[in-house]
Amino acid sequence: MEFKIEKMKHEDWEQVSKIYNEGIKTGNATFETEVPSWESWISKHLPCCNLVARRNKILGWAAVSPTSSRNIYSGVTEVSIYVSKECKRTGVGLSLLKKLIELSENNSIWTLQAGIFPENEASINLHKKCGFRIVGIREKIGKMDDVWRDVVLMERRSKKAGIT
Repeated sequence: MEFKIEKMKHEDWEQVSKIYNEGIKTGNATFETEVPSWESWISKHLPCCNLVARRNKILGWAAVSPTSSRNIYSGVTEVSIYVSKECKRTGVGLSLLKKLIELSENNSIWTLQAGIFPENEASINLHKKCGFRIVGIREKIGKMDDVWRDVVLMERRSKKAGIT
């Protein structure tokens, strides 16, 4: 499958939000229950690392958000990556995550972390393929639909920062 990885633009939000909503509906992608507005979403993500995979339409997207407002953690971000249901297992997610890693390393980000539901084995495996490691399980960290959920905490350290 051929596609391009490009910076996300405001005009992409309608398609991006549909893919985000697909993930929300699975119950295994996020604790979020509704897609936010573009303005709310973009205010919480770093513009240098907002990406889409495109082939006539958006196939998937990836982004990072700061984990803290404290300067000491300025290079620590959380990864979000979503692929449309019809493009799963086609290489879209892998391409997005590889490009996201490249951009993060060129933008002084030294740690990428991901919180993934244990049931989302495809996402865990994707992150492992890109050098993420499991650092722990956050047990019963959040409640969704009256059910306590665990989250697998994964991280990847920048090779450029020299702390791997």
